[in-house]
Amino acid sequence: MKYKLLGRSGLKVSELCLGTMGFGTENGWGADKEASFSIMEKYAEAGGNFLDTANIYKFGTSEKIIGEFLNARDRDYFVIATKYSLHDNKTNPNASGNNRKNMMRSVEASLQRLQTDFIDVLYLHIWDDLTPIDEVLRGLDDLIKQGKVCYAAISDTPAWIVAKGNVMAELMGWSQFIALQVEYSLLQRTPERELLPMAKHFGMTVTPWAPLAGGALTGKYLRGDFGRIKEGSNRLNENSQRITKEVMNVAEKLGVDPSHVALKWTMQQPLSVIPIVGATKLSQLEQNLKTIDVTIPDEDMQHLNEISAIDLGFPMKFFKEDNVIMNNYGGFYDRIEKR
Repeated sequence: MKYKLLGRSGLKVSELCLGTMGFGTENGWGADKEASFSIMEKYAEAGGNFLDTANIYKFGTSEKIIGEFLNARDRDYFVIATKYSLHDNKTNPNASGNNRKNMMRSVEASLQRLQTDFIDVLYLHIWDDLTPIDEVLRGLDDLIKQGKVCYAAISDTPAWIVAKGNVMAELMGWSQFIALQVEYSLLQRTPERELLPMAKHFGMTVTPWAPLAGGALTGKYLRGDFGRIKEGSNRLNENSQRITKEVMNVAEKLGVDPSHVALKWTMQQPLSVIPIVGATKLSQLEQNLKTIDVTIPDEDMQHLNEISAIDLGFPMKFFKEDNVIMNNYGGFYDRIEKR
């Protein structure tokens, strides 16, 4: 396992992040405590140290299982990333959202469940479109000053809000967001319109959730294994099936599994990307770990980029028009070094 710096920080995390949303058997699915321990043990043996969870995953059971696992191990080896925002009490109007009150109460509860004094990375989970971004940043910075959180990150939030937040944090001397978590895969490339360019500009690491598109990119839906997917999902449509078939073709050519191609495609993007790989079975983790030994040749990367390309819309598509390039660069575009 290789390690990457998480955003503009000195924090070293493994190139694959272990997603633990399935730790716990609530809702009738997931890994029990014993299976979860086996998955984390195998992940650590492979050099993995980056665990992703949230206060709401399995109603807190995910954090509890991680806490019990780490209680008998080297806590400092692991980088724990958790999230706040989503509700854990429907009778309290402030037990959800991005507000400071919910942030503080959520972090205190997470610390107890995780049996630790500090959280390595705290994500805002989903933007609520209510709380001022300066309230969020000041709260996160206070938690960092208190030693309860080491780094701030953000998930599922519009690019302009994240950008405003990082600029404000820089001006005020507050801690900036170092990582951005969004849905990103060969079947979901819309973050390339605004979110990924923004993350690259600010030096943020992107940690994609659903990099296998809920398993669609493994080819299982083409084989009739629909699992918990809902009818009408865009992961089952004609375009998704077309892209998945191309992923399977590249995998066959390289002699690897389609999941390896789909994961490695995110990892070989021209910015820092660490995909989150979930597992509820040891065999799933073992399969995903093989990705680190795979390299997709340039011609296959280009092919995958082309067959899954989306309409970038305005203004990104506009910037690529020949007349715009000519007028904007005076014919020198190909002779100018690009950042």
